[in-house]
Amino acid sequence: MIFEVGKIFSSRQYKTGQIKQGDYEECTFTGIDFSSRDLSYFKFSNCDFEDCDLSNAKIHRTAFREIVFRNCKMMGLNFEDAHSFNIAFKFDGCNLDLCSFYQLDIRKTIFRNCSLKEVDFTEANLSSALFDHSDLTSAVFDRTVLDHADLQNAIGFSIDPNKNQLKKTKFAKDNLAGLLQQFQIIIE
Repeated sequence: MIFEVGKIFSSRQYKTGQIKQGDYEECTFTGIDFSSRDLSYFKFSNCDFEDCDLSNAKIHRTAFREIVFRNCKMMGLNFEDAHSFNIAFKFDGCNLDLCSFYQLDIRKTIFRNCSLKEVDFTEANLSSALFDHSDLTSAVFDRTVLDHADLQNAIGFSIDPNKNQLKKTKFAKDNLAGLLQQFQIIIE
């Protein structure tokens, strides 16, 4: 099994197939195309992914611990298939459309400037999460814990307060319509 610490993997020097299953700590991946690759059982700890494409990758039992994703394309990932122990990540400028975070405990996750269209957050714990300037159009919130979460700058969301936990969740006055859609109220 491969064990790498502090290494930089760039698309200029590494082809996707050269990155083998193993443990990667404090590594940086830049411009790597992981789309549709099998990343099952990889372990990433304190790593940065920049300008990578992970769309439709298989992440069965993949460990993501303290990971930062910047400007990555990550469409269609089933994060609930990943190893859930100590799962933690931050997303900045990423396309996460069609991803699923079903039943994951991902408290304090930061989604900044992200596209989260049609993402499934069913039964996820998003306590203290930040959705900063992120598009949640058609995202699914069902029995989702959003206590202390910040959606003040989020757009496109529709959250039923009767089906989700929203204790001290932050919303801006301008985006309250996303909480009232199920009541068919007209807001002008």
